[in-house]
Amino acid sequence: MAELRIIRTRPGGDARTTTSAYSALLQTVKNLGLLRRRTGFYWGVFALLVGAMAGTWIAFALLGDSWFQLVVAGVLGILLTQFAFLAHEASHRQVFESGKANDRAGRILASGIVGISYSWWMNKHSRHHAQPNVIGKDPDIERDFVSFKEEDAATTRGIHRWLTRRQGYLFFPVLVLEGLNLHQHALQTVFGRGAVDKRWLEITLLGVRLIGYLAVLFLCLPLGLAFAFVGVQLAVFGVYMGASFAPNHKGMPVLPRDSRVDFLSRQVLTSRNIRGGWSMDTFMGGLNHQVEHHLFPNMPRPALKQAGEIVRDYCETNGILYTETSLTESYGIVVRYLNEVGLAARDPFDCPMAASLR
Repeated sequence: MAELRIIRTRPGGDARTTTSAYSALLQTVKNLGLLRRRTGFYWGVFALLVGAMAGTWIAFALLGDSWFQLVVAGVLGILLTQFAFLAHEASHRQVFESGKANDRAGRILASGIVGISYSWWMNKHSRHHAQPNVIGKDPDIERDFVSFKEEDAATTRGIHRWLTRRQGYLFFPVLVLEGLNLHQHALQTVFGRGAVDKRWLEITLLGVRLIGYLAVLFLCLPLGLAFAFVGVQLAVFGVYMGASFAPNHKGMPVLPRDSRVDFLSRQVLTSRNIRGGWSMDTFMGGLNHQVEHHLFPNMPRPALKQAGEIVRDYCETNGILYTETSLTESYGIVVRYLNEVGLAARDPFDCPMAASLR
């Protein structure tokens, strides 16, 4: 499996040297002002999204009982994903100097506008950033519908085993359910027994967002059209979210739980950048600069491109593999990787040679 590599560093001087190199790299981007907050940029993006959201709901009101409402639903799914990008950036302290201001903005954007739990996201995403693609530590490679490790694929049974063998081809179609999955996780988190920061605030924000949204749709539209509107909006939102986050790490090296890998190597070798200009930055909310985002999590979106030039040169000079592909190439890698993992779900009595002669 070409994209699955186990990377270990030798104990002792190598790790310390690389750690020192990361410190120097961090100091370089600080000296260039690349970690300076670009609050004006984010206010501008937020204003554009609010304007677009207002226009979307005006179109909703004017169209009334019309199947063209499904176009509005699709646009709404796109806008909600863009708001999710802003919530993600606030969670990384990229927007404001104050941690409290970032948390406040992130919670309002995530729970109050997008409809996902900010606390759930912070817990899950923080663990991912600390140990990307590390078995048993990164929640993003834990088995769900999709198996990201061969040992997980091998344990599937019944219809799930049949689906796992084809999971690469099914991955993007199944993303139509991801929006519903994110809302489900939000409700399970805030009403669950685990610790939730500002639980009642999140319950209030999620309640107003989810109940209010559904109330407007089902009061203003015929029953069938309201259900279709929700379905299209959730499908577009889920596919857009998944298509933006999946290219970043899927199909990149997976590290064993006990691997000893320095911070810089772990973040660079397990991340993949997506080529493109400002349009790609907008489409992916800066996630296309995944290597730099993992090295400098609180770096604002407008600074990531310049930081990428510095990091790329450093990696080339020091022989560290820096991965960058087109968006379509990354999707191909994800599909192939998931299909290869899915082969582990083959029936143990299947004979590949016999199957080829049938």
